[in-house]
Amino acid sequence: MATSDRQATTLALAHALSAAERGLAVIPLARTKLPALRSPHRDDRSPARCHGECGRLGHGVHDASTDPSRIRELFAAAPWATGYGIACGLPPHHLIGVDLDTKSETDSSAALRELALRHLFTIPPTVVVLTPSGGRHLWLSGPPDAVVPNSAGRLAPGIDIRGAGGYLVGPGSLTRHGTYTTAPGTSHLAPAACPPALLRLLLPPPRAHRTVSAATDSHGQGLVQFVLAAHEGQRNTRLFWAACRAYEGGIGAALAAPLTEAALATGLPEREARATIASAARMTGHQP
Repeated sequence: MATSDRQATTLALAHALSAAERGLAVIPLARTKLPALRSPHRDDRSPARCHGECGRLGHGVHDASTDPSRIRELFAAAPWATGYGIACGLPPHHLIGVDLDTKSETDSSAALRELALRHLFTIPPTVVVLTPSGGRHLWLSGPPDAVVPNSAGRLAPGIDIRGAGGYLVGPGSLTRHGTYTTAPGTSHLAPAACPPALLRLLLPPPRAHRTVSAATDSHGQGLVQFVLAAHEGQRNTRLFWAACRAYEGGIGAALAAPLTEAALATGLPEREARATIASAARMTGHQP
């Protein structure tokens, strides 16, 4: 391993241990921003839905810990790690991450300001992490009895939410595109309490009793038609968006097959379609 990589790993471990001192559970990340440790079940013919019960490392965010000894063990098992992830939704902070993406066609910061004006809330002073691409992560603290799901673009275009089962790239992490840093003047702050009006927008609506199947449900039909209308260059994006909405609406598992068929009809390869739907399931806190 190159000296620079060793230095990056040492620095990432130091930042991770510092975050743990603040009550934030962490895991090592690779330069890709993905968990550095591969799943121990990757070669299983029928992978079990294991969240670490097997006792081995490599269960992503389920490995997250605030115990210094455990964190050192995780990094020792992943000497190629150059960053760390902070698990959301765990006590004591019950962290909620608001990811403002600059790559969106719309101004995500302006969209958040518009939501704040419409729903009468303000974002209090809190930790802000700057991404290499120019985006921002706002750290908020949720109540212990609220389970905020992960979502992509549901709140507004360009705004992703990291909640229970998700993680944020910690400041000081080195990725392929650069280093994540804390915005000036915010490193000393604790995650601010999420405004109640914003929290209501982040929580999933109560699930109504469904008397028809997802494939014939009007919402399900609309999502399938949305995918069928995709042109080359937007097929994957439309499929991911539709799958996220399906899982958030409680019909993801039932609609996975119709969405896959719709994607195949537009020319998307089956393997890519299934991978996109599985990614949407994970993003929204579901098991693909």
